[in-house]
This record gives sequence, C-alpha cells and structure tokens, in this order.
Amino acid sequence: MTMSTRASQAWVIARIEMRRAFFSKRALWVYLLALFPSVIFIGHAVDMKFQQRRMASGPKVSAAMIDSVSRGETDAAVLKRLGEPADDNEWNRRKYKETHAPNGQRRYEELPDLERHRHLAYSDGKRRAYLHFVNGMLESKNVRDLGNFEEDRSIFAAVFQYFYLRLAIFFGCLGIFMNLFRGEMLDKTLHFWFLFPTRREVLLLGKYMAGLTASCVIFTGGALLSYAAMLWPHGGVEMQAYWQSVGWSHVMWYGVAAVLGCVGYGSVFVAAGLLLRNPIIPAAVLLAWESINGFLPDVLQKLSVLHYLQSLCPVPAPLDSDVPPLLKMLLNPAAPSSKAGAILGLMGVTVLVLWAASKAVRRLEINYGTE
Repeated sequence: MTMSTRASQAWVIARIEMRRAFFSKRALWVYLLALFPSVIFIGHAVDMKFQQRRMASGPKVSAAMIDSVSRGETDAAVLKRLGEPADDNEWNRRKYKETHAPNGQRRYEELPDLERHRHLAYSDGKRRAYLHFVNGMLESKNVRDLGNFEEDRSIFAAVFQYFYLRLAIFFGCLGIFMNLFRGEMLDKTLHFWFLFPTRREVLLLGKYMAGLTASCVIFTGGALLSYAAMLWPHGGVEMQAYWQSVGWSHVMWYGVAAVLGCVGYGSVFVAAGLLLRNPIIPAAVLLAWESINGFLPDVLQKLSVLHYLQSLCPVPAPLDSDVPPLLKMLLNPAAPSSKAGAILGLMGVTVLVLWAASKAVRRLEINYGTE
C-alpha cells in the first residue's frame, strides 16, 4: 500500500470523525470553554464604546483643568472653573451616631442633619474624572482612562496564558482527544473501525487529524475572537502604529501558541486514551505538573508543554500585584526558549508520543466487558 493511499484513507477517516468532533453533544462544553473569554471582552468593548460616545457628545475640558482640581475645593468653585459637567448627580444621606446601651449593646441614633453628596464627572476626551463632594467639599477624585491599550493588551496576555493555555486548551483537548478511542470503547463502536480495511496506525492518524482540526479551529478561533474584541474599541494613531509595527506578529504568535497547544496536549491525551483504562488520573497528574511549573527549577520547567507555549507568547503575562511576597520569591520562571526551539521541542515531543500511541493501537484488543 502506497503512502498516498494511506494518506487518502487517513483523510477519509478524519472527515468522518470531524463531524463528531465538531457537532456531537459532548463538544458543547468545549465551545463554551473556548468562547467564554470572548463574551467578557465583547462586553467590555461595548461598554467602552458606549462611554466613548457618551463622552464625545458631552462637554469637554482640558486635561490641565482636570489635573488642577484638588481635595478640599467646593463644588461651586469647581463648577465655576471647569464649567458644565458631563454628569451631575446629587443625593442626601442620613447620618447616624453610634451609642452604647447600658447592657453594652451598640445602637445607632439618627441625627437630624442630612449629609449632602454630589457627584460630578468631567472628560478631556481621553480620560474621565469622577469628583465626589460631601457637604460641598471635594472628598475624592478618581481619574480613569477611557481606554488604556497597553493595559488591555496585558489583560489579554494574562487571559491567554492563564486561562487558554493552562485550562481551556488543556481540558478541551482532554475532552476531544480522549474520546477518539476511549469514547468509542465506552460506546462499544470501536470494532467497526477495526474492521475498516486499513492499518491501525492510519486509523490513529485520521482520528488525531480530526481532533486536531476541531481543537485548533475552536480554541484558536476563540482566542482570536477575544483578541479582536479587545482591539475593537481602540483606534486612532495608536492602533495604526501598532498594526504597522508588531500587531500582525502578535496575532500570528498567539495563533501559533494555541495551535501548538492543541498539537502537544492532543497527542498526550490520545495516547493516554489508548494506553490507560482510566486516563483521568494521569491527566490530573499532568495538570498538577503544569500548574506548579513556575515553582520548579529551570531544568524541570523545560519538561512541560506549558513552558514552550509561554515562550511563543508575544507579551509576557503580568504578575498580580496582590500576590504575597513569599509567593513571588518562590516563583522562578525559567528563561523562555527561542521560538524555533519551542516549536521544534513541541513537535519532537508530539512525534514521540504519537509513535508510542501507534505501538499501543497496534496491540490494542477490544474487550467491551472490561470497560
């Protein structure tokens, strides 16, 4: 049998399996997992667009005027100097005095005077200032950017590396690739494939191609949709400069990282489905290993799929400022591998794992009674 014939057989098997991978009921949660971040980014983008249009249609003041406002000023003085605000809300709040009863129980006594609150909002076109007055005096000032592109890029980098690479692609590949053989054994339908006049290695290749196509389309599409939603509310000179410099490169490398994540994790889980009767335990062990990756020595960090996937990401994930200092000391990320090294390393591991899976599928015996 020639290689072209085997390739044609693998493609036929892949086309049949792709229908199941894309449209089976088992795949519904995979779509939800892949599209969940995009819903959040789209909601954030819509809110930003609404705020930008609202600010564009309202009165504007200069950035210097907003910066000149300081605590202790009266609302009348601010209104006189800055003019009409974009928002002006007033309300009264009752004041209470805490007292203690003879038995020690705390009580709150209502005072006759009302506390007057006022909220003014100003915009300079790029920022929005929220001024909160209590009894006519400025109590707090909060200035926010209407859209911080660098901050949004960092947020997406964190979502991609902490959610997509560590959770979504991992569990998505677990669900898709584990069912390629293990699911058929549970459904008692695998023997139909073994009656197909082709080598079992070709069957493995066809099923793997189907799972890989489905996972790449679903998770790469979900990640790029989230990225597009993140970019949507931004525009102007900043975005033009971004696309002319590193924009398309970032899109490409995020896509490559998602695809190679599916390639690597997919090969591991299809092999686990063939070699182990209960592959959930090794999947949990692998998840734990990937989760503690940042705490391991450099040599051990390089023995994980996650290390090479993170090396491909164009923007490093920010570390939360709320992380305890002791945890920051323990975190010791290894130096990222070169992009070429990361790709070759992942492909090498994939080939090795698929070779082991081909040996396992050749020796596989069907005994539905033990499943």
